[in-house]
Amino acid sequence: MTKPARPSDDLVSETILCLVAGRGQAKTICPSEVARALGGPHPEGWSPLMQPVRRAAIALMKAGRIAILRKGKPVDDPDDFRGVYRLGLPSDDGGDGLGNQSSV
Repeated sequence: MTKPARPSDDLVSETILCLVAGRGQAKTICPSEVARALGGPHPEGWSPLMQPVRRAAIALMKAGRIAILRKGKPVDDPDDFRGVYRLGLPSDDGGDGLGNQSSV
């Protein structure tokens, strides 16, 4: 059985942006939603995509296109966060995209 081709980094980023925009302001998506959209419903298809999704999310956050949230708050350093996280739209007012103001 041949291994399915891994989606390009651009496709992963586009999928993140599309799903986050579709969810709307003040809502978030789970990174596994992105992986499932690209790899299908079976774990052997989407599970290997979790690291590429994380890398794309970090790049998009650094570019100001999305927010990465842990426990409802934006991560301070996209290169150094652990655990469960969510993805959302950044807010226009300096907050996290969920109506919360940042403490900057």
